[in-house]
Amino acid sequence: MEAKVGPSFQISSWTGTGKAVKSSSGFLPVSQIPGVQKRWQKLFSIHLQPTKSRHKTTVLEPSCSYQNLPAPILESGNLHAAFDDALILKNKSQDVLPYLHGRCIYLVGMMGSGKTTVGKILSQVLNYSFIDSDILVEESVDGTSVAEIFNLYGERFFRDKESEVLKKLSIMHRLVVSTGGGAVVRPINWTYMQNGISVWLDVPLEALAQRISAVGTDSRPLLHQGSGDAYTKAFMRLSSLFEERSDAYANANARVSLEHIAAKLGHRDVSNITPSIIAHEALAQIEGFLKEEGEMPFE
Repeated sequence: MEAKVGPSFQISSWTGTGKAVKSSSGFLPVSQIPGVQKRWQKLFSIHLQPTKSRHKTTVLEPSCSYQNLPAPILESGNLHAAFDDALILKNKSQDVLPYLHGRCIYLVGMMGSGKTTVGKILSQVLNYSFIDSDILVEESVDGTSVAEIFNLYGERFFRDKESEVLKKLSIMHRLVVSTGGGAVVRPINWTYMQNGISVWLDVPLEALAQRISAVGTDSRPLLHQGSGDAYTKAFMRLSSLFEERSDAYANANARVSLEHIAAKLGHRDVSNITPSIIAHEALAQIEGFLKEEGEMPFE
């Protein structure tokens, strides 16, 4: 099975004069870039403090001052913010990459949690390939969509195909895999994913319902139940699914809580958290897991 490698970030450090500055190794630390040090010296300066949970999920407390982030960092259209965001993300990926040893990263979480978007960003900065397990399932059934597979063959058939895909991926390396929302319910799938590092993208149900109801549920066969308006229907069904799966999600090696990030940013909801910030937090949580396991030195 071949996977297409996404383009890697090509980042240079812009000064106030508009000239690019690169170190001999390719990237300068933020603290050494003229004009950037004062604005970003505290940004994502994370000192990882791993805590244990009953499911061995690594939950870390970021000590960075999210609430002190400049407003432009939350505006994805701002060129300077986007640049600095990418630079910080790339630096973090270079910290973690040598200790991954080519292991795959599996993103788990509820439907609509951003696994595909965040996964593509991670694959770029790590120079990994990105895989959507749902797409591989569709390809294994002659291009039949997930919704059609559920309709024609039922959920059990889909789950069987999903497990077959994860089994094949388990012997591969240097992949970021976006898994289906229900992949966690089968213990055998965890057996396959334990060859890599699993990361749970934990998004509040209200935010998930808002995202999904805004774009429709045609591609979400498990949400075609219930009555009421689109939001209420999605929220009620998501709540039921989460109750069934929450313990399984907690088996992940690391957890990225958007509620925790939003609290540090000083926001009441998670809508302003950019995918790049989520990707950075995912790398930080992976870093913490590796340190807790003794695979990466504490600085």
